[in-house]
Amino acid sequence: MAPLALADILTTIIDTSMQEKTLMLHTTDPGKRLELVMAWLHRQLHVLRISQQVHTNMEAKLSQQQREFYLRQQLDALRQETGNDTKDEDDMAELHRRLAEAELPEHAITVAQREIKRLKRMQPSSTEWAVSRNYLQWLADMPWAKQSIDQLDILQAQRQLDHDHYGLDRIKKRILEHLSVIKLKGNLKAPILCFVGPPGVGKTSLGKSIAKALSRSFHRISLGGIRDEADIRGHRRTYVGSQPGLIVQGIHKAGVNNPVLLLDEIDKLVQSSHYGDPAAAMLEVLDPEQNSTFNDHYLNVSYDLSKVMFIATANQMENIPGPLLDRMEVVDLHGYTLEEKLHIAKTHLIPKQCEAHGVPLAEIQFHDNVLHHLVERYTRESGVRNLERTIAAVIRAKCVALVQDDHTQPYHSQITLDELPDILGIPRYEKEVAEREATPGVVTGLAYQGSGNGGILFVEAIKVPGKGGDVQLTGSLGDVIKESAQLALTWVKAHAFQLHLTSNKRTNIVQDEDIHIHFPSGSIPKDGPSAGVTLVCALVSLFGEWPVPPSIAMTGEISLRGQVLPVGGIKEKVISAHRAGIRKLILPYRNQQDVDADVPASIKIDLDFVYCKTIWDVLQTVFSWPKDRGLPRVYESHL
Repeated sequence: MAPLALADILTTIIDTSMQEKTLMLHTTDPGKRLELVMAWLHRQLHVLRISQQVHTNMEAKLSQQQREFYLRQQLDALRQETGNDTKDEDDMAELHRRLAEAELPEHAITVAQREIKRLKRMQPSSTEWAVSRNYLQWLADMPWAKQSIDQLDILQAQRQLDHDHYGLDRIKKRILEHLSVIKLKGNLKAPILCFVGPPGVGKTSLGKSIAKALSRSFHRISLGGIRDEADIRGHRRTYVGSQPGLIVQGIHKAGVNNPVLLLDEIDKLVQSSHYGDPAAAMLEVLDPEQNSTFNDHYLNVSYDLSKVMFIATANQMENIPGPLLDRMEVVDLHGYTLEEKLHIAKTHLIPKQCEAHGVPLAEIQFHDNVLHHLVERYTRESGVRNLERTIAAVIRAKCVALVQDDHTQPYHSQITLDELPDILGIPRYEKEVAEREATPGVVTGLAYQGSGNGGILFVEAIKVPGKGGDVQLTGSLGDVIKESAQLALTWVKAHAFQLHLTSNKRTNIVQDEDIHIHFPSGSIPKDGPSAGVTLVCALVSLFGEWPVPPSIAMTGEISLRGQVLPVGGIKEKVISAHRAGIRKLILPYRNQQDVDADVPASIKIDLDFVYCKTIWDVLQTVFSWPKDRGLPRVYESHL
């Protein structure tokens, strides 16, 4: 390219003024023209270097937030160019529509509108925008006005309850009463029930059956091990990863505002930890007068829980705080009797396990004597969980025989008693009473062993040479049962002459002898006052050398005046006595109503019940004394 042409081209490219361009046109000398262009080119390069340096310094001073802002602006420009700028607007419109369809109450609408205004002012990439959007989604998804319609067909509800559970008449009656009132009145606050009973008696499955009978949604909330109050009330939105509490989450999953919420294992709540007291947080939830305005910390608006039917389950009432227990209607679930277990096994457990193992029901046959043997000799529980495991073990063994079926060893569907030891091993439990012989100083009592289990309790007394009057007690005993033994010995010593144990009133029956009283099964802790009657009979039997028949069992607390006082756990004690082969039961007179109300008729037919007001009545029954023996009469005070 010619030098003059190069000078002209550079003059047009370089940033020059009009006067400089005119000067270039007037200059005709090629050397001077190139000198002018070189000077202007050096000037332009210097300006560019300064501009680059300024740009670098400014970029370093820009904060991360400003750079993000510039990037967002560029992204917005790109979306406008490509036509994708309507996505966020569609999401906000969808959120508006869901909030409108949720039928929020007035106070919740105000909160939602204020949160939407905040959301519009935020950038979608900010953390607060995601938190606010998630909160509005929770408000929109909560069933504020959506509810299920109760099934008010009383007969259908009763058939459903009878189909799912055998027995449990008291609870079924309570549910039918609730439905009947709803049918008459039109609306009624849902009851707050608490099922208290041993493991395996069907508390959780009963909650599902109640929801099915009411045609309501069902959700189970496990409270075992909950130690943080925020798990019940929810976390505040200021925390990262905050979410509503278990109650609001349960209603959200149920999809209606009147579900059946099962609060499982409410007695296992951790109380008064440094995270707060979750049991105290449950007070508002389970109070019919307060739960209509329940405030979850995450939602931060009141939610009506009065339409929710709460059902709590527990194994022991002692572990539930008093104020919380006062807010619930307690329904006791006792252990199953032998007949009830047989019926449950035949109608529910065996078909369930056959289906679980893929075996046709016709290929396995349990006769009543086999089931009776499984219940009596291999399981001893209030519920049926171990019985179900035992049946499953038998079915697995029959599955092996069915698969290995050949002509040499044909398969037999019927299960016999001879097969059980090979499948399950030797029997775990024996009827101890059947092996005992009547011995002076040995008496059979009854004990409540907790978790809905009862059992027979043997008391053994013996005289040993000593300084006289000392009592040694063994068998892992508590303070209350030790006091009962001292009380029993004092009463026997005071009435030894009337019992024909001494020749005169002033003779000390233990003048030269000490007494050792032992409760077998020493590894099992024992306590309570219900062994008082048994201890008196053991001491009288020991001193008088009168044996007590092993088919007689007794329970009851005694007073220093010889009165027999009522005790608890009557149904469990009676069932355990029947299982152990006892034929005559001696109980306090004031426990007769418990026997009439709780003990099944099939057991009452097999047992002979004797109700006693005083210890003299007990002794007369145990030793078959004639009525004209001349025993003193104790009068009971009603003042």
